[in-house]
Amino acid sequence: MIKIVENDIEKQDALTIRKTVFVEEQGVPLEAEIDEFEEISKHIILYHEAEPAAVGRYRTYHNGYAKVERIAVLKPYRKYGYGKEVMDFINLKAKKDGFLGTVLNGQSHAQGFYEKLGYITEGEEFLEEDIPHYHMKLTFS
Repeated sequence: MIKIVENDIEKQDALTIRKTVFVEEQGVPLEAEIDEFEEISKHIILYHEAEPAAVGRYRTYHNGYAKVERIAVLKPYRKYGYGKEVMDFINLKAKKDGFLGTVLNGQSHAQGFYEKLGYITEGEEFLEEDIPHYHMKLTFS
């Protein structure tokens, strides 16, 4: 099941996934992971047999685009294609919300994943929390 987070339990489930993947696995400081956009973002959670498995969020950005952030899948669930499922869900919702497309800062190791979803890399590689990233953009047709 995949859905927009609607209550405190789902919000806590989403946060637990983000803490596990970004803070514990990748070493992102908790104060950088939890940011000023928490309340204005639409958070997405995917459950695998009632267990929280994957998350993402999106928010209004610039020039009619939404910004996709915090895409994460817990290790035991990385073989199921849940990252793609979360991205497809976010892009569908963003399109229904009237956005022209989505942008994201994708970790460099995931660049190919995002390109398969139709994203175009813009600009040079840069560091965000000491992790290499690329700015990427998808315009809806």
